[in-house]
Amino acid sequence: MYRTLMTAASALALAACATGPNYAAPQTPSAAAGKFVAATSPAVDPLAPVDNDWWRLYDDPVLDRLIADARAANTDIRVAVARLDKARALLREVRTDRLPDVGVGAGASYGRLPEGQRGAGAPREDWSIDAGLDVAYEVDLFGRVSRGVEAARGEIGAAEADVEAVGIAVVAETARAYADAAAAAERIAVAERIVALLDRSLTLTKRRQEVGLTTGLDTARIATLRNQRQADVPALAAARDAALFRLATLTGRAPSELPQIAAQRVSTLRLETPIPVGDGAQLLARRPDIRAAERRLAAATARIGVATADLYPRISLGASIGSTGSDIGDVFGGGPLRWLLGSLINWSFTDHARARARIAGAEADTRAELATFDGIVLRALQETETALSTYARTLDRRIALKAARDAAERAVRIVRAQQREGQVDGLVLLDAERSFAEAEAQLATVDAHIASAQIDLFKALAGGWRDPTSA
Repeated sequence: MYRTLMTAASALALAACATGPNYAAPQTPSAAAGKFVAATSPAVDPLAPVDNDWWRLYDDPVLDRLIADARAANTDIRVAVARLDKARALLREVRTDRLPDVGVGAGASYGRLPEGQRGAGAPREDWSIDAGLDVAYEVDLFGRVSRGVEAARGEIGAAEADVEAVGIAVVAETARAYADAAAAAERIAVAERIVALLDRSLTLTKRRQEVGLTTGLDTARIATLRNQRQADVPALAAARDAALFRLATLTGRAPSELPQIAAQRVSTLRLETPIPVGDGAQLLARRPDIRAAERRLAAATARIGVATADLYPRISLGASIGSTGSDIGDVFGGGPLRWLLGSLINWSFTDHARARARIAGAEADTRAELATFDGIVLRALQETETALSTYARTLDRRIALKAARDAAERAVRIVRAQQREGQVDGLVLLDAERSFAEAEAQLATVDAHIASAQIDLFKALAGGWRDPTSA
């Protein structure tokens, strides 16, 4: 009987047709697959694709270790992985609709039968024990179940891409926090060197004041500049502490648990080779947010079919076998046996308005997901072009600031020599010292901006963690 039921179900399933539109991947603009507009700087390589482990270009073992810790223990990654597990569990749940429902039932009752219903010699009052096996199977004639499985698979693909996107963001922010801490340490060292330089100028100016070669006004002015630069140090130290605290959180630690080695670097992260960027086609294939949007579009398209299937009847096949007796021995010892085989059609044809409203809602969701996909593609291109332009322009700015800093340093040496010979007064030296201090501080600041711009570029290029299973 069970074989007969499954044979009939298989025959109907073969004749089934899934309702709703079949999914077709959206097309991206052909112009998006070309070379990047801003990839003209010698600091980038437009022909090479970005390395997945892009942070290794910095050749810093401490950074490698911190990123490994972040990928293993970051709380945002754990949340994304848990949501992926939930999506996989939902797929397993939806798949069970393809299987027959099998139930076992048993019951016992004690009662009295009327005179006309009891057999000759049978007791009027007795136990009645019933046990049976029921099987029901929904024939997916119009694809409600198959479309539901298709939608669940789309959500899994989106969740997998979300895990990857979170991983890339965590890697980038871990590298940024480490870079910010190192850049702040370098800026602190620059500020302290400037203070030491101004201390020497202040000492020299005081000596010249003692012998009458300058006035107290010059001494006060250079002391003011020195104290201003000294005031920069606590602010930079606070910024460094904040970066280290961020680094601890990103690696799944309390601030007090961050290893001391994470704070030992005192120079800004720098790259000695051009950044590999590839082209637009590689970017669109690599960005996990684009893949997540495409998979959500596929899931939304499948849900149109789920909603459309409600316009048609649901067909179920069922079978039941069981036995009834006055004791356990009668039920399981070859007593009277009953069985039945049948089908059930359930069709709420008077409720088509509700079903069509759900279809319209599913179609609207699909249009929204398509618009979201198009928007994410455009934003991915915008973010990458912006990051490329910002990086190139920041490098150009550093070249100019480096030239200004070198010129200011030469000017200070010249003015000091002139002051020793009595050719200029302290005010001229003060102006030269101030110019040099500003140039030195600006150069250290732009180095920090370059490191941040590099990380922004790698993040936009979706370089980084590509294996969700490693979480």
